[in-house]
Amino acid sequence: MTDPQIVLAERVQQALASAFGPEHADADPLIRPSQFADFQANVAMSLAKRLRRAPREVAEAIAAQLQDFPGTVEVSGPGFLNIRLDDSWIATGASRMLQDPRSGVGTTTPPQRVVIDYSAPNAAKEMHVGHLRTTIVGDSLARTLEHLGNTVIRQNHLGDWGTPFGMLIEHLLDIGEDAAVAQLEAGQGTEYYQAARVKFDSDPDFKQRSRQRVTTLQSGDPETMRLWHVFMDATIRYFDKIYAMLGVTLTDADIAGESMYNHMLDKTCDDLQAMDVAVLSEGALCVFPPGFTGSDDKPLPLIIRKTDGAYGYGTTDMAAVRHRVEDLKADRILYVVGADQALHFRMVFAAARQAGWLPDSVSAEHIQIGMMLGKDGRRFKTRSGESVKLMDLLTEAVDRAKTAIADRGYDEATRDEIAHDVGMGAVKYADLSISHDSEYIFDFDRMLGFSGNTGPYMQYATARIRSIFRKGGFDPETASSPITLGESAERGLALQLLGFGALVEQVAALAEPHRLCAYLFETASLFSTFYEECPVLKEGVDPATRDSRLALCALTLRVLETGLELLGVPVPDRM
Repeated sequence: MTDPQIVLAERVQQALASAFGPEHADADPLIRPSQFADFQANVAMSLAKRLRRAPREVAEAIAAQLQDFPGTVEVSGPGFLNIRLDDSWIATGASRMLQDPRSGVGTTTPPQRVVIDYSAPNAAKEMHVGHLRTTIVGDSLARTLEHLGNTVIRQNHLGDWGTPFGMLIEHLLDIGEDAAVAQLEAGQGTEYYQAARVKFDSDPDFKQRSRQRVTTLQSGDPETMRLWHVFMDATIRYFDKIYAMLGVTLTDADIAGESMYNHMLDKTCDDLQAMDVAVLSEGALCVFPPGFTGSDDKPLPLIIRKTDGAYGYGTTDMAAVRHRVEDLKADRILYVVGADQALHFRMVFAAARQAGWLPDSVSAEHIQIGMMLGKDGRRFKTRSGESVKLMDLLTEAVDRAKTAIADRGYDEATRDEIAHDVGMGAVKYADLSISHDSEYIFDFDRMLGFSGNTGPYMQYATARIRSIFRKGGFDPETASSPITLGESAERGLALQLLGFGALVEQVAALAEPHRLCAYLFETASLFSTFYEECPVLKEGVDPATRDSRLALCALTLRVLETGLELLGVPVPDRM
């Protein structure tokens, strides 16, 4: 690991132990990038009170223990340590990183089994923009955690069960299986649902048939189950078209819908009741996890079985936690779900721990997804007030990207391929560059821009580096010359690249892909400065300098492409 901040943290901690005793070796060195040096360590400020000494005196004692340091250490102000690394140390680290096939990214030790619950559209309706963020964020986390050597188990918790399926199956019978399948595969699930709902509300006979069909569905009647599979298979085929367009890694093998837990629900309730974790309250079976109260200060219930005997989300989610821990052997479970479900998941996790189904050794985290807003600051909808279909939004992104590159002289097939990558990259990067729990405004004009922190800008940065190698007749895969640093722009870029491995580990630990976006944008910006100030192929550049800069270009390209791959953003060779 050549990440400067990690190396510096270790060295400062050793200095702390030497200066003040081993009991202080675990203090956080508080190392941050600095405008006054490469990094600044602020540990003396926090440690001074414990030592009952002046902060500057503490800082000077630390600096005295850093004599064989690969750089310079100066005490400034009331007790800050300003640290500047030697150019040779940075150059050696960058050269080693270039030789490393993983570009400085390590692996999790020991590797974990991580279950990620994401996407989870409702099969009774069309996939809309509300499913975009959970799908994109969840997929990026899956890619990142896998890249670090963990076993990732994707779980697409489809809404594929419940009372609406009675009327959906009856509507399928009314219009015919072929017509129903064609409509569902065409992405008209919302229209299908609405037509069934209108009949349910206006036709007493249809309502009665629908309710009876719910009963036969829940009892496992073979013909009803066959019809349910006809409906679900057509719906999933449409979902798969969207996943393919987005380039996410979910497959049909990852589907773990609500129906999967049906056979577990009776036992879930019986076991909770037998442990006295669940109790009857006003006819419903409830868990009252400690610490949760309503506005009336009364204990808040997690309903496990309703008064009419029906099961709900609480039952399914409790069964899912148990399955993921006991059967999937999860060490960590991530629920990439809307922020509005925060209370529900806190209660589910608390209830599962109360039941002993979620031991302290297993981490369960709700990765909260903020709402997507329109330019007016309200929930993103069509002009008629309906949810925007996800396929319509993605298609528009590609169409707009095609217009943006129309004058670049590509043949139609190449233009279509680049437009797809740019459109999907723009949508995905715009989402991932914002903290997942924040609301964000969906704005095609901004996200498709070729400047600023956007997907197209990042894609252009990689394409520009590849163009350098094409122009010079070199292969970035074989660039392996030692990196030397003669200019400040070279040094700044190389120092930035050294932080890649630690950054990827941080993204995985915190489940925050926006940190990777920020790092990649800063890297691309530093490369832009390098490109302007440090000629690579220009006549007059000596061969050793050219080869060093080509090596630095190759390392930058690999870091950018690896990072974008972890985000799930496609990288076209040309723009």
